[in-house]
Amino acid sequence: MILKKATVLIVDDDPDVLTAVKLLLKPEAREIITEKNPENLNWLLQRNEVDLILLDMNFNSAINTGNEGLYWLRKVKEWKPDVCVIMITAYGDIDLAVRSLKEGANDFVVKPWHNEKLINTIKDLLDKKEGGAKTTKTPVKSTAGDTSILGESDVMQDIFYKVNKIAPTDANILILGENGTGKDLMAKAIHERSLRADKPFIKVDVGALTDTLFESELFGHKKGAFTDAREDRMGRFEEAQGGTLFLDEIGNISLQQQAKLLTILQNRQVTRLGTNKPVDVDIRLICATNVPLSELANENKFRKDLIYRINTVEINMPPLRRRNEDIVILARHFAKLYASKYLKPSMDFDTAAVNKLKSYNFPGNVRELQYTIERAVIMADDNTLRPDDLIFSILETSTESVADADNIPLSALEKNAILRVIEKHNGNITRAAKELGLTRTALYRRLSKYDI
Repeated sequence: MILKKATVLIVDDDPDVLTAVKLLLKPEAREIITEKNPENLNWLLQRNEVDLILLDMNFNSAINTGNEGLYWLRKVKEWKPDVCVIMITAYGDIDLAVRSLKEGANDFVVKPWHNEKLINTIKDLLDKKEGGAKTTKTPVKSTAGDTSILGESDVMQDIFYKVNKIAPTDANILILGENGTGKDLMAKAIHERSLRADKPFIKVDVGALTDTLFESELFGHKKGAFTDAREDRMGRFEEAQGGTLFLDEIGNISLQQQAKLLTILQNRQVTRLGTNKPVDVDIRLICATNVPLSELANENKFRKDLIYRINTVEINMPPLRRRNEDIVILARHFAKLYASKYLKPSMDFDTAAVNKLKSYNFPGNVRELQYTIERAVIMADDNTLRPDDLIFSILETSTESVADADNIPLSALEKNAILRVIEKHNGNITRAAKELGLTRTALYRRLSKYDI
């Protein structure tokens, strides 16, 4: 059905939204009906042949506060199962909006929307309804080298859909997940699908910065601002001007650093060390951490006002053990990648190797799988990878076994704790020592003692 022949019902308790959408769609549709009270939905649907509904996620009603949109969506699907429904949502309700797709919604739009995009979304849905086509979720891929984010599991499909919706906006995004789940790749993919894709993407591992380096690295400095400041230097905020700034390991910065970062994000201005002249910055902020949100909420470790500032939208990257059906897809992707890199013939896995991959827990997540396949490709004698070719990380397996075993000597527990923390910080001794509560010298003594 074309939009010119369609009747569109808009249900929202905000009169400004009703007016704006009605004015936008009036030249495009046959009939526009507006309604502030969702309790009149059934009456309206009985008396009108409605082709598409734009339905708000939240109303000021006593019914299911916070989930009103889902409640009324279910009712609509009871009364008129074939009608198209587009949910209207704010940034903070995107998780609910994604859930609405499972409840029967056809799509959702985020306030404030782009008028042309909203019209195209409505037209596409009506066309698909007429043609009987099913909507599909588009995988997220980064175009840089081997950074494709692949997956057919339900949890990854939900993430792909969410990213496709939020990437074109300027919403600040917080990416959560264990080490090795692909948080940095997701940040890059979001940038590449954004309206800032042709502008810089600047990544900073803020968890590794001391207080002095933190300010210099992020805000820049003027020549002579401190002992080693031999020339003027632009900070990462300025380097990311017009583009995306990705702050990795945000959960590891100190309260003092958090306060400085919050000020910059509130004012959207940076002042280089050694000057008093603020510089306006226009950036899209993406942050990532392996620290669970429940731990970040502890105000002794992280400021809540900063969490709200960086967490307009939240993406949880699942561990590989929660997306078991993606393991073989990823393994074949890496096998193809490294066969090409090392000038080897195309490779695949025999059945036993596939079973070995599926039965392993992958505590190191996608990163561990990637390194496992790279080693296997390098060492393989022919183009078939077998179970003996798949040697999982000694670090991960030994750490896992120590955690689960009884009567382990204290020295073994200490050694594996050190290995785990060093791996977590990618070999950064300063940060590892800090987490372990040791000086760098004390940590080096233990590395020598355990022959690490």
